[in-house]
Amino acid sequence: MAVTTFDLRNLRLRSGEEHREDVEVELEPLVLGGQDYAPSPAEVPAHLRVTRATSGTVLELSFRARLEGPCFRCLIETALELPLDLREYESSDRSVSDDERSEYVTADVVDLSRWARDAVALALPDKILCRSDCAGLCPVCGKDLNVEPHVHEEVAADSRWAALEALREEL
Repeated sequence: MAVTTFDLRNLRLRSGEEHREDVEVELEPLVLGGQDYAPSPAEVPAHLRVTRATSGTVLELSFRARLEGPCFRCLIETALELPLDLREYESSDRSVSDDERSEYVTADVVDLSRWARDAVALALPDKILCRSDCAGLCPVCGKDLNVEPHVHEEVAADSRWAALEALREEL
């Protein structure tokens, strides 16, 4: 995968000045719960804004990501739209703590792809669903309950388990 970077050394900003630029950021596929979710498209248009502050640089990145992959419950192909507005601060003082330095800036080069990938991963919901009321798959036969809602008759218990069933009733 190609990495999208932006070189801050080419900017000659003074305190209070900003630079705006439209860039293409390459996103990589994510694996969530053992399932692959692919960005569509793999390169997204983004807006980068770099503002020089008195003590450092403020980096802002805005873009929309669309991930395609299986629904967590019924496994049909679904898409998730994520509008993202990111902000990072990079102190110009090299002796400050890591809290005041961006992990995405190395030698005045911003790794936009890694920053975008981490932001997409953090913005994901716990479960990616095709719709909020997805019924999922039947645990008995595996059919899609959204397409064919049904219930199965309860199977009579095996008589060999009767002693354990009686014990469970006592507890």
